[in-house]
Amino acid sequence: MKKIGLLFIGLCISISAMGQTNSSEAKKLLDEVSNKMGTYRNMVIGFNSSLINREAGITNDPPIRGKITLSGEKYNLDYLGNTFIFDGKKLVVINQDEKEVSINNGNLDEEDGFIYPSKLLTFYKEGYNYQMGALKNSNGRKVQYIDLTPIDSNSDIVKVKLGIDAKTKHIYKLTQIGSNGAETTFTITKFKSNQPISAQLFSFDRTKYAKQGYYID
Repeated sequence: MKKIGLLFIGLCISISAMGQTNSSEAKKLLDEVSNKMGTYRNMVIGFNSSLINREAGITNDPPIRGKITLSGEKYNLDYLGNTFIFDGKKLVVINQDEKEVSINNGNLDEEDGFIYPSKLLTFYKEGYNYQMGALKNSNGRKVQYIDLTPIDSNSDIVKVKLGIDAKTKHIYKLTQIGSNGAETTFTITKFKSNQPISAQLFSFDRTKYAKQGYYID
């Protein structure tokens, strides 16, 4: 009986050590990706997004396309008929269809726990536990997944699955699983770094849009 007890304790210690090693490997890979992508002056990314909520019978097919240009925390995002411009201090949302512009101090509300463009490379550093996930093959591309779980049990996100291209060490896919059962996936389809872009891309020309008849809030 004593031997069985010692064997059980040894097994628990072994499993705990394996978990710590797994977590360390995940953090090492995340830091490597963040450091590499963080060295670029800018990144121009094309992506597809899909939303699935089986319980609510929601699915968008085909996926929605978008494009984002990132430079540090600044970004210019075209998505769902809107243009989002964040200059590091304020966020401008331009609705092309309604010809409306809203200006907000600060980035998108981050209290809901969702991952926004300016935090793409650093979101994992606070509020998440992480483990190495599966290594999968996607159209000839080896993708290493990392499973991230929010520390806050009340978070609107249940889990994040981050897919990393094993060769380039670039983010390839990000899936957010919400507490409401919704599964949102972003897949990078085009990636370019250090492109010749204008600084005006991250600033809002109020006069230009006022002349075009946009309502500016």
